[in-house]
Amino acid sequence: AIVADMALGGSTNAISHLIAMAGRAGVSLPLEKFDEVSRRTPRFADLRPAGRFLMEDFYFAGGLRALLAQVLDLLHDTPTVNGSTLHENLAGAQIHNREVIRKLSDDGGTAILHGNLAPRGAVIKHAAMEERFLTHTGPAVVFRDYDDLAARIDDPALAVTADSVIVLQNAGPIGAPGMPEWGMLPIPKKLLEQGVRDMLRISDARMSGTSYGACVLHVAPESAIGGPLALVRDGDMITLDVEARRLDVDISDDELAARAAAWKARPSRSHRGYLSLFLNETTQANEGCDFRFLHRGPADTEPDIH
Repeated sequence: AIVADMALGGSTNAISHLIAMAGRAGVSLPLEKFDEVSRRTPRFADLRPAGRFLMEDFYFAGGLRALLAQVLDLLHDTPTVNGSTLHENLAGAQIHNREVIRKLSDDGGTAILHGNLAPRGAVIKHAAMEERFLTHTGPAVVFRDYDDLAARIDDPALAVTADSVIVLQNAGPIGAPGMPEWGMLPIPKKLLEQGVRDMLRISDARMSGTSYGACVLHVAPESAIGGPLALVRDGDMITLDVEARRLDVDISDDELAARAAAWKARPSRSHRGYLSLFLNETTQANEGCDFRFLHRGPADTEPDIH
């Protein structure tokens, strides 16, 4: 599943889902494993948003069977739900359009970033963004939450340029809550009118696999619990280096520590019921955004039935 996802350009949501499923099964699946797999998996499906063609074109070019047949050496030959092994199911698969499914020399479409802005990791789908942002430094334009973003993003007086880095706080598992698909942050209207079509955008939210742009997602730990993203202020210089897998804010360790000491969490929005359970027990993005109590300790035995 991971290999197929990387070969198609990468879906960031799949990362959290797979980590959560592995956790419930008692299997360790660290976030860094996805970067390791992505680096060695060719991205050879030329599909939107990371390429030119549609899923319909992919289907007529041979579809998923044709794609997986190109990476048999990366796949375990395991039994599948139809009773045949994976290799048996892929026998005879052919590529009918090598523009749509083709062998490329670059790595997979997803990268895992670390740095003083994402100590536990962040995710970027670099295959679906303008290449000029693979290495980029720019001043932060910070929005405290989604309401703040909606109220100010198109304000003509907003101090933002095409080189700015848009930062959305409080959009993660706890902050939103639920880590909604807000990660493809809008580009300010005044920049769209100037022809700007991509900007570096950072949040602790997620986004759909069909979304695109220079969007850093799943920043962990999230801002709502005091992660470094909560400490970023307007004008702070932020640097993304995809090749080095780095995401950093140009602030000294002492300054970060001082800001962290002064930071205060927002009042809890719930003190009872399901939402309270969710807020108290949900893990961070790098751990799958799942209930902590479902991952803790050995598996339960079935109760006696009398």
